[in-house]
Amino acid sequence: MIKIIIGRRGSGKTKKLVDLVNVAAAESLGNVVCIEKGDTLTYSVTHKARLIDADSYSISGYGEYYGMLAGIKSGNHDVTHIFGDATLRIGTRDYNELVDFFNRLSKIDDVEFLFTVSADKEELPKKLFDIAEVVA
Repeated sequence: MIKIIIGRRGSGKTKKLVDLVNVAAAESLGNVVCIEKGDTLTYSVTHKARLIDADSYSISGYGEYYGMLAGIKSGNHDVTHIFGDATLRIGTRDYNELVDFFNRLSKIDDVEFLFTVSADKEELPKKLFDIAEVVA
């Protein structure tokens, strides 16, 4: 399952993501992972969640991002949730590539994905909403 938090920069997406990471880490019987760009969430995300800086691994583009996420899940089947902040900055602002990325991720079972997307809902292709559920 893929969920997204949509909104312009400064609209509170990251704060909402952090809150959801911390809740998932407290309630999950497995492991929770949060991917960020940079290391700004170090003191916001609970130590019970694994926090990974995509920049530390030179991840850029959706192909590399998918490989990282698939590798995380394949290396640890106990991962129940994977959160991603700054999705368009790690990938690209090409919304068709974002749709392809989500299509590939949707085939990974037994994990809930949640990403922040810095855009207005009207900007995003309608087919994105067939794959991803918007979190209010």
